[in-house]
Formats: sequence, C-alpha cells, structure tokens
Amino acid sequence: MTQTDAAAIVAEALALSPLIDGHNDWAWENRVNRGYSVDGLDAMLPTDTDIPRLRLGGVGAQFWSVFVEDEDSGAQAVQATLEQIDWVHRLVARYPSDFELARSASDIALARSRGRIACLLGAEGGHQLNDSPAVLRMYAALGVRYLTLTHTRTSGWADSATDEVRHGGLSPRGVEYVHELNRIGMLVDLSHVAPVTMHAALDVASAPVIFSHSSSRALADHPRNIPDDVLERMPANGGVAMLSFVPQFLREDYAEWFDSDRSGPAPRVTVADAADHIEHVRDVAGIRHIGLGSDFDGTDEFPAGLEGVDGYPALLAELASRGWTSGELAMLAGANMLRVLSETDAAFESGRLASEPELLT
Repeated sequence: MTQTDAAAIVAEALALSPLIDGHNDWAWENRVNRGYSVDGLDAMLPTDTDIPRLRLGGVGAQFWSVFVEDEDSGAQAVQATLEQIDWVHRLVARYPSDFELARSASDIALARSRGRIACLLGAEGGHQLNDSPAVLRMYAALGVRYLTLTHTRTSGWADSATDEVRHGGLSPRGVEYVHELNRIGMLVDLSHVAPVTMHAALDVASAPVIFSHSSSRALADHPRNIPDDVLERMPANGGVAMLSFVPQFLREDYAEWFDSDRSGPAPRVTVADAADHIEHVRDVAGIRHIGLGSDFDGTDEFPAGLEGVDGYPALLAELASRGWTSGELAMLAGANMLRVLSETDAAFESGRLASEPELLT
C-alpha cells in the first residue's frame, strides 16, 4: 500500500468519526510551567500540545486531564482540581473558534459541525475527591466525565497498580463509589489501578468502564498495563480500552532503561510499537472496545512519529498499511468512545444533581 492510499483511508476514517483522545495533561503542563496562562497557545510550543498541532493531528475531541499529584490530599487536592477545571474553561473562552466545552456525545457532534475541538474533562485519581461524594457530584456538575479510581498510590478505598494492595481491589466504600459513578453517568476509569481492582470494578459496574491511557500487559509487562484476562471481560461490560503512547508502556527494554541511570542510549520506540499494542487489544477485546488515550504532556518522551498531538494520522496510516479499513479505524479513533458516552449521557445529565443521591457522605 502506498502512503497516498493509506492517507486516503485515514481521511475517510476521520470523516466517519471524530478522533477522540482519552487523556492529555496539557492543563498540568500549563500549571507547572506557565502559571495557568492561556495566552499564546495558538503558536507552536515546545510541548506535546498546541492549537496548530491539534489541528494538524485531526483531533476532534479531547479529554483534558484535570490532574493532581497524589502527594496532595484533602482540600488542597480539591482546590488544585478546581483550578485545572477553571483553566480548561478559560482555554475555551480564550479560543472560541478552536474549542467548545462538551459533556456528551451530542455536544461532540455539535462542536464538530462548527469546526471546533470538543473539550471534555477527566479527573485522574480518587484522592481528588477528599473522600467526599458531594465533591464528586460537583465535579460532574462542572463537566467532569470520568474519574480514574487511583493514581500512583493506593487510596483509602481502591488499590493502585504501583502501590501496595490493601483492599483486595475495592473496599466496601470503593464499591459504593463505583455505584455512585454509574448512577450519575461519570465513567469509571481503570487506568492506574491494580489488576485486582480492575476485576473488582468490573464485577460491580452497571455501566461501561474505560481505560483512559493504558496499554497491553501481554506485550509489555508494566504494572500500568492491562492484562489479557481483564481485556477478555470488556465485551460483556461494553467498555473501551484507550491505548497510550507512553514508551515505557510499549516496550519493556525502554521501561528498564527509564528506571535505570539512563547512562546509555534509550531503546528506540516507534509508531509501529503503538500499533502493535492496538492490534493486540483488538484481537483480545474486540474491535468495539479499543480507543486512543495518548497521555501527551504526561511524560517526557514519546515514540518516533508520535512525538505530539500532530502524530495521530501517522499512527492511523500505520494501521491502514496493515490492512485496517476506514470503518475499523473510525471505531478506534472515536466511534467506540462515542458509543460509551451515548450509553451514559442520560444518567450524567439527570443524575449528577439528583436531590436524593445514593451515597451522601
């Protein structure tokens, strides 16, 4: 297949579905290095993300991570989360011809019809709630569509992939939080959690779950990746595993180098490695249960050909060259995630401010 042929298939796929990325840390990048400024983001920047490259990459909708390090806790974590939500709202207000706030699948379609990038929100860790269901519901009222159950540390109610397992996955309080998330239509995100937590959440979830930014543990035995026995459960749940481009999730030799003194050259990771993970997850979970979750601006390096948000077409072209059809690429790019949103939109719109929530305190 020629590059021209692959590009035509990619163009057809992106006409069928918007490209939806499940996780980008641009808000955190702008917190740390730009004092939450929203000025100058329409120029090419030395980060993974800027407006010109979002356009070049064909991004149709982005879940911006409103992230807080889990060294922070309590009211401090809640405040920092609200500051990042505010940054996304100010981003949209500053660039109204490029961005539009979105909460639902229909909002994404409306933004797309206007030539704008739909902006959704995801909170990356249960510590950001300060163990308050009321805070969870207020995040939902501000447009947050998913909650990652843990970050790097095990919380009071859920076990992290990179910390001690203390709850057998979820404590009884954790089960209550999953039920409340399902009730209000906020998606349960299982990136960052231990495999036992993945299984525990799938055991009790009544709505599709997502992995906002993870890859395949069968191809790279990293604790942040998804084991096959979890992927095999995705069809019954209806959820979507959104594949990350983080090099240490894609190649074990890169992860070993990353965890070393890094005195030697880094192993070369390429767009083909990301495509391998996508194909493996498709083969195990099925074509209806895959998506994209880059983690751009969440780590320092990315694969050759996927160095920033302008790299999505190269990844889709790699898959096209392997025989993927435009319809299959459209499902990966965004149609699967649109389905999950559509299935949970009604609960999100009606449940987040219900007068009689199931989980009060």
